[in-house]
Amino acid sequence: MKRIIVLGLMTLAVSNAAAQKKDNSLKKAFKDKFYIGTAMSLPQINGTDVKSDQIITSQYSSIVAENCMKSMFLQPQEGKFFFDDADRFVAFGEKNNMFIIGHTLIWHSQLPKWFFVDKNGKDVSPEVLKQRMKNHITTVVSRYKGRVKGWDVVNEAIMEDGTYRKSKFYEILGEEFIPLAFQYAQEADPNAELYYNDYNEWFPEKVKTVINIVKNMKSRGIKVDGVGMQTHVGLDTPKLAEYEKAIIDYASAGVKVNITEMEISTLPSPWGTSANVSDTVEYQAKMNPYTKGLPQNVQKEWESRYLNFFRLFIKHEDKIRRVTMWGVTDNQSWKNDFPVKGRTDYPLLFDRNFKAKPVVEKIIQLTKEKK
Repeated sequence: MKRIIVLGLMTLAVSNAAAQKKDNSLKKAFKDKFYIGTAMSLPQINGTDVKSDQIITSQYSSIVAENCMKSMFLQPQEGKFFFDDADRFVAFGEKNNMFIIGHTLIWHSQLPKWFFVDKNGKDVSPEVLKQRMKNHITTVVSRYKGRVKGWDVVNEAIMEDGTYRKSKFYEILGEEFIPLAFQYAQEADPNAELYYNDYNEWFPEKVKTVINIVKNMKSRGIKVDGVGMQTHVGLDTPKLAEYEKAIIDYASAGVKVNITEMEISTLPSPWGTSANVSDTVEYQAKMNPYTKGLPQNVQKEWESRYLNFFRLFIKHEDKIRRVTMWGVTDNQSWKNDFPVKGRTDYPLLFDRNFKAKPVVEKIIQLTKEKK
């Protein structure tokens, strides 16, 4: 009888442990802190990357599309919209009860050539550009009203020194193109969260300018809910202290902070290595040192870096709305081809075999530690 009882208890313990492990996901661990999300590629949206989709639905509570909601894909010709991929993306999020992010409404890159020019190829007038912005934003945001919960309204408009990027939006409309974009988005869906999103977002002068833009819009009654910190980081930069200061400073402007495109690259940066990166760096072995796998010491450094960032996110969970990874598995990461093509990087939480790296469980455990 004792043996039967012992065996029964052992079976129950194993069963409970298995069930606990199955339910030990990132989205469950962070459900009372902030959304945890990932970017989705077209194969994932279309259901042809089944293994990645299984990771997405089991681990993440929020999604954003890598490309299919950018203007060059949504409106390749003026007035002619293509929504098939975006519709599938939103349907995927709704089916799986996810917090859906639209990326991005106004960006100087990946937009159709017609946006800024007339039939003669000349720059359009400010009034024409305003109308084109309004038509695009209104059409897209209205289509997903109440379904897409947050929008990256303007992307990458400020340089590291705090000046405005000299994009065509800026050249034609000046600084006002940012408030106009937020105004149009607010009118199209008053309940959607609206964000400004940028990279190198910890640079002090950039932080100051973005905060001034946020405060200016708020003073004019224009809705802005958050600042997106893309968080494309490496093993050495940025320093954690300067990154934390940016979180605190953005939050002090009365908005939430979104970590929007996170990965941690393991590879050396080519910047400053050569005057012509594409010719002289692309094939240098020293720029691509880990083709056979990540050495243990680098793996340890990378893991420590991730854990330090997530400790920081948990420390400031009252300020953070969402943490989003820019991709699911290492083999899909854009960092394999940027800033140098054809490299082998290891920047994400799941490996090339669709397996969770050990750091995932360690990140989950951080949520159980007492502050």
